Amino acid sequence: MQERLGELGISYHKFDAINGKQCWEDLVPSIDIEAFEKNVGRKVMPGEIGCYHSHLKVWEQLIETGARVGLILEDDVVFHPNFRSAVDLALEHKEAWDILKLNYIRAKFPAKKARIGEMYIQSYIGPFTGMGAYLIHAETAARILPQMLPITRPIDHEIDRPKFHEIRHLALTPFPSHVSDNNDSTITGQSFGNVEKFPPWRRLRTYSLRWKNLIDKARYLSK
Repeated sequence: MQERLGELGISYHKFDAINGKQCWEDLVPSIDIEAFEKNVGRKVMPGEIGCYHSHLKVWEQLIETGARVGLILEDDVVFHPNFRSAVDLALEHKEAWDILKLNYIRAKFPAKKARIGEMYIQSYIGPFTGMGAYLIHAETAARILPQMLPITRPIDHEIDRPKFHEIRHLALTPFPSHVSDNNDSTITGQSFGNVEKFPPWRRLRTYSLRWKNLIDKARYLSK
């Protein structure tokens, strides 16, 4: 990735991600485990908590730099040929979004979209997850940071609550990058077999909460 960033002429600061397993005892107090299990329908995974705190720390560093916008990249991102031009285009229209995703894990039920050049700024009524590559305003990061703890769901699920955070959580499409972790993710990847999902009867509450979030999201996006 570092070589490719150099080729694209993108300067960067490397952040060493927080290892959820190694730092677990220190991270546990930041989690509302009961709420997390209700919202997600499974046990908490240390890797996703490390990921959550890593993004928060990067936001804090962005704010400290005084920059207005930050491009956040995880280390498993694959850039498409138009990645740099897509970022430049997004920055030309930075007044149109608060957080702008440049790839995704899930992006269901596209809704409103606005054309910018040869691309679109797109919203999704359904689940819109993944934190592999995104742009975020420093002002947005500063505003929502106090709402991000305690942890009650994975960070990409938390961000996908635009009504709660009052943010424009949008996508730049066609997506100019994708994620390829070679099955090495500390969140899923080789660890996916360790995910402890609850039996269906214990997940009824989870399904109800997810539907409520989707309804709230649809109403918010329809404004």
